[in-house]
Amino acid sequence: MLIAITLAETGGAQSYVAHLLPAFTKHFDVTVAAHGPGPLRDAASRAGTGFVPLIHVRRGLNPFQDTLGVFELYRLSRSVRPDVLHLNSSKVGILGAVAGWAARVPVRVFTVHGWAFRAHSGWRAKAFVWAHRLTRSLTTSVICVSNAERSLGLAARTCIGERTVVIANAVPIRPVSARDSSHPVVIVTVTRLRPPKDTLTLVRALRIVAPHLHHALIVGDGPDRSLISAAIAEAALTDRVELLGDRSDVPNLLARSDIFVLATHSEGMPLALLEAMAEGLPVVASAVGGMPEIIQDGKNGLLVPAGNPVALARALHRLMMDADLRSRLGSAARRTIAEHHDLARFRSQHVELLQRLVTSA
Repeated sequence: MLIAITLAETGGAQSYVAHLLPAFTKHFDVTVAAHGPGPLRDAASRAGTGFVPLIHVRRGLNPFQDTLGVFELYRLSRSVRPDVLHLNSSKVGILGAVAGWAARVPVRVFTVHGWAFRAHSGWRAKAFVWAHRLTRSLTTSVICVSNAERSLGLAARTCIGERTVVIANAVPIRPVSARDSSHPVVIVTVTRLRPPKDTLTLVRALRIVAPHLHHALIVGDGPDRSLISAAIAEAALTDRVELLGDRSDVPNLLARSDIFVLATHSEGMPLALLEAMAEGLPVVASAVGGMPEIIQDGKNGLLVPAGNPVALARALHRLMMDADLRSRLGSAARRTIAEHHDLARFRSQHVELLQRLVTSA
């Protein structure tokens, strides 16, 4: 099996691959390929798989670079000769579908972590739509992480119904300690500082609740870091809102926090949100993509309209002021993960699908 992903950086798609590697290595000879540095390299090393650094596969749209990326993936496929080419992220999903078909890889699977045409606008969004439409017949199967993403792809004609399945994301559940409701409330988000994530709306919401805000942690990095930093300074929140960048101790940061928030304009089924729920944190999230499939508003979390700082501030304030509500929603969130996002089942569903496709091929 050859697993290709655009970047090796910190992110949900990379964590998804890392979660699957222990199961895949029991059934396949696995090689991972990605561009740039990041924790995915370490995950591949821990799993005992080979790692190939990609040179020409990049995130941005560039016809010349992307053509080189197709040839790079083609040569790699011819070298590894996998039975399965597992593609992750829209860019490598498009380039890899062409390369894998040309290299005659029997099974070509593309996992949609979030359709790129939803994360972009204008000509870039149209380019991704048409690229997916042109390559959809070259893909043996498409895995969507939520029903919302499958419906979106079918409506946009970027995937084929009978070839598209839904396997919801999952995360490990570890023992947690009861939170002390007597100390000041800490709010945390784990996100990328780039669209479609909407950290700017979160900062604006924090400004509204500033009279009651003790501390907030923004974990993650990206090209919008300077913009977010400027917004924090403008809101006079530099002493209470920390930009932590990428961190390797996210579980510890979640454990010492009281509320998790994810503001975004587009989403599949974010692992950061699932991880927070598994930690027993009450969550506030934008009601987009697969989020309503995870969160029942008022039962195991709170949903708010995307891009609305007032609604987000209202939900945060409600949780900040009510320790019992935080405890009830956090406990319900943890039960949701245990019952519906079990890591063992998630792994077995992927293995069974790929084995079935290989047998059919």
